[in-house]
Amino acid sequence: MAFSKLLFCLATLAVTAVATPLRVVHGSRDVPHGWSLHRRADPDALVPLKFSLVQSNLHNLNAFLLDVADPYSPNYGKHWSHAKVADTFRPSKESVDTVHSWLIDDLGLAPHKVQLNGNRDALQLNVTVAEAESILGTEYYVYRFDDEGHETLGCHKGYALPEHVSKHVDLVWPTTHLKRPRLGRRDSSRPGTPGFSSRSGIPKIAVKASQLEAMGCDQSVTLDCLRDLYNFDYEPVAGDKNTVGVAEWEQEIYQQSDLDLFFQMYEPSSVGVQPKLVTIEGESELDIELMMGLIGPKQNLTVYEVGQTSSAQQPIDELIAAFDASYCEVEGVSNQGLTDCGDKPVPNVISISYHFEPDYLNDAVTPIVQRGCTEMGKLSLTGVTFVASSGDGGVGYSGAEECLVNGTLTAFASSGSFVGQFPASCPYVTAVGATSVAPGNSVSDPEIATTRFPSGGGFSNNFAMPDWQKDAVTNYVTNFAPPYADDIYNRSGRAYPDVGANGWPLAIAESGQFFLSGGTSASAPIFASVVAMINDARIAAGKGPVGFINPTLYSSLLAGAFNDVTNGTNPGCGTQGFVAAPGWDPITGLGTPNFQKLKDAFMTLP
Repeated sequence: MAFSKLLFCLATLAVTAVATPLRVVHGSRDVPHGWSLHRRADPDALVPLKFSLVQSNLHNLNAFLLDVADPYSPNYGKHWSHAKVADTFRPSKESVDTVHSWLIDDLGLAPHKVQLNGNRDALQLNVTVAEAESILGTEYYVYRFDDEGHETLGCHKGYALPEHVSKHVDLVWPTTHLKRPRLGRRDSSRPGTPGFSSRSGIPKIAVKASQLEAMGCDQSVTLDCLRDLYNFDYEPVAGDKNTVGVAEWEQEIYQQSDLDLFFQMYEPSSVGVQPKLVTIEGESELDIELMMGLIGPKQNLTVYEVGQTSSAQQPIDELIAAFDASYCEVEGVSNQGLTDCGDKPVPNVISISYHFEPDYLNDAVTPIVQRGCTEMGKLSLTGVTFVASSGDGGVGYSGAEECLVNGTLTAFASSGSFVGQFPASCPYVTAVGATSVAPGNSVSDPEIATTRFPSGGGFSNNFAMPDWQKDAVTNYVTNFAPPYADDIYNRSGRAYPDVGANGWPLAIAESGQFFLSGGTSASAPIFASVVAMINDARIAAGKGPVGFINPTLYSSLLAGAFNDVTNGTNPGCGTQGFVAAPGWDPITGLGTPNFQKLKDAFMTLP
């Protein structure tokens, strides 16, 4: 039985061997679901203790982004270099000196034991468990995850730091964050299982090619249907300069034979064209066929195939670290054994059709989603657009439609509070909900919110509502939202999705045959393709990529650039969920894209 040698600590704050000033407790929490306290840690075991320092200027991240992303800013489009991002957010000299002085001068640790890492954002020291307990005023215990044999050490009741030190420390590892064993695909048969989840649990329907040819766009959505729905007739001209990517996890390797089968029927000019494969740490047909089919053979698609070399690795951390070397040194990431650190090409647009964590207030989950969202915001400063699916669980989390019942995530609950999902709930991500052509209708008719599954959408519990969406969301909450009790959803949270795109029933080729498939995992790459071609037009005109697009999407500049969706709901938690309405709503966002209008508007920007 394999054991992951991680560390996690239980605090008994009343007992401290080191005399220190008044201490502040960090990170107290209950033992996470699935874990049990197993035994006391060996006091002589070595602990690679790491003090992650508070980054500078994080409180200015929103302002920095708006400066380059607000369409009315004089600095619109003036994206930052990676070096400028690193310098701006690096911890201050005061933080480094304060924590260093406390460890050496106050606690008497030998100077050679305390090392500042290469990114100058963390202090590292190798000490015994007994020494770590003395430094942090805590006790370390071994925890075990269910019957799977995963063990880790830490402190669910927290640790304590002197008040003057605490304000300079973001987190200390290993302490209160217990790494959840990473599992593979999760579906409704395993609700509540820790680990990240797959793109979609929407069942596919096998169909013959001859049947597809006779179907309308309400029965089978093809590339031509999408082009007609979204006025998406564009041939790239700057494919050698533009970049677009799609991220895949769970060892979902595409088959070229399936791509060619799909292209032979729907995009013959792309037969034989292969995406560029980039391996990181180590159904993809749905994303790849849609994106390559829509953007055509003159624009190469990069597929980021994210593997796993350690059970400690978290999926979103792997992707971000591959783009940004400094992220490998961040608290909670540095212990994951990541080997791809800033060594992969960064695309202008990347599509993510996965969800990684439920968005609810929890001492274990909140640091993960906030850390990941912050890093995506920092990458957005450099001109990257993150596009993510909004989920297939309605107002609940994941395909298991998990709701918060008495503080516990509960699958397919008949009541409870709504739970969002990350990364769609991150304000620096453009979240995409799912639509469909109503039965009997054509592409000239307004789409509806898909009824095949409840399209994910709602309000974040971890991120505040950004100013750029307040007017649109307030209009919905005031005039159209169902009258739920105040504790059902967070009316002041970041609202998502931002936009919509078709999510059922899309024709794809897989395993040598055709299927009808979908999910918001299809909607995200469709919208990402729209953004990629807007970038192509801008780059061809000597301009830069659009980068963080959300402030522009909600601005008056794009009024009339979306096809409003006003019919549908996204049920869950024993309710009808939210209802589609004129303007923005928590099912289809601002609506589906009109490519030509979006492109023309973005071309007016510098």
